[in-house]
Amino acid sequence: MRTNRKIIDDPNSQIMTMEEIEEMKAQNTGSGKDLVAKILESHSALDQKTAFALAKYTLRKTKKYLKRFTVLPLDVSTLARWMFVEKEPMKIMEMREEILALIGSWSNVYCTPSAPLPPASEETMKGGGRWLVIDETAGLLVAYMAEKMGILHPPDQDDRQMEKDTVSNQSPEAVNEERIQEDLRPNNSNTPSQHNPRPRKSSTPATTNTITLVHAKEQPNLSLLKYFHFDAFNPSASHPLESHLKMLSWLQLLAPEDDSGYIEPELASEEVLQSWKSGKRSNYFRKRRRWERIKLIVDDTRAGGFDGLIVASVMNPVSILQHTVPLLRGAAQVVVYSPTVEPLVELADYYSTGRRTAFVQNPLDTEAMPREDFPLNPTLLLAPTIQTARCRNWQVLPGRTHPLMTGRGGSEEYVFTATRVLPAEGKVEARGKFKRRKVEVDGTTRSSSSLVETPAKAESDLMETDEL
Repeated sequence: MRTNRKIIDDPNSQIMTMEEIEEMKAQNTGSGKDLVAKILESHSALDQKTAFALAKYTLRKTKKYLKRFTVLPLDVSTLARWMFVEKEPMKIMEMREEILALIGSWSNVYCTPSAPLPPASEETMKGGGRWLVIDETAGLLVAYMAEKMGILHPPDQDDRQMEKDTVSNQSPEAVNEERIQEDLRPNNSNTPSQHNPRPRKSSTPATTNTITLVHAKEQPNLSLLKYFHFDAFNPSASHPLESHLKMLSWLQLLAPEDDSGYIEPELASEEVLQSWKSGKRSNYFRKRRRWERIKLIVDDTRAGGFDGLIVASVMNPVSILQHTVPLLRGAAQVVVYSPTVEPLVELADYYSTGRRTAFVQNPLDTEAMPREDFPLNPTLLLAPTIQTARCRNWQVLPGRTHPLMTGRGGSEEYVFTATRVLPAEGKVEARGKFKRRKVEVDGTTRSSSSLVETPAKAESDLMETDEL
């Protein structure tokens, strides 16, 4: 039986030099199999190796020089893992994929089919799959929500090719002539303030299955959406996010009259429009379309009725929830992410049972808020909870099962969850006729009281008995 007792590990056994290997790697256009075979042929002591040593040596050279890769479809979980492990975890606020899944589970994000909404009123809020988002993770949170809502990926290549063929069938002169005729077409409406603009480059914002993003700067940071073929600065009309993603700044949400984009541009009459050149007229309609879109988004957001609120921001969550929680409908879910637990502990204290009881016993005027003891209205959110999730790799061996000690550190990451409720106006009082009687239970006579419903409200002969 051959053994390796007499084998001497001599580096001179390999005849090929490193320069020859690098030269062959540069010339070889294959996957590296020829290079591995050449290295094995150049080894002078290869016949002295045992079967196990030969297999081990071959496997080591194959892993080093054989070029293999696997093409994986890009989804949000893969992107989050890649950003967290290999790129810049601070860019996504160190958000792990398991925390991302926890946020999606508690926020109750789902796809809502497009359907007309009923007229909104004070009793029935809007709803319709509309979520309010504050995202400072370079668009990772928006991408995850859009994936669950079915609006992240653009249409198939066949659909886009059909659209290109339809446009390419028209000559440029015919397209320009059609646009000019559309600009000069008289308006049939009785109101002179409306004009028929040229065909839109962007579609009308959707009313259902939408994401409303509130950002703190002039333009939101959605750089990670480029991996899903969406450019926030120049969106494609065929991408679903172009109509289902609505963006507005904090200034437009809190004080829209101070924003220049919310102010209506000066109207021009039909005679003035006909006297303008095509470039000036196009610029006029472009400004009108931009103002109409901004006004529509801002008014729709300030009207409220959202199905949920998801926050991942470095801003103080107290200041965010102060202005966003009133925009939610009843039973809407509130999810706030933070790399550290301290901001969420403070937030949970402001919605605690003790503060809610003190607020109900001594109600304050909403105009007097926020106050030092009540920075937030504690009656608007119910069941505040702080939780976390972390998947750890374990070594599973007999008697040596323990978590791996080579895992990445960083923040623990926490999530605050709560449910939006609509507090009842006024005081809740019990009404009815109370009658005391004696009830014998296990040979012991006890005094009890029963509530008998009044004839005006009684719909059955039911009776409630409460033991004292």
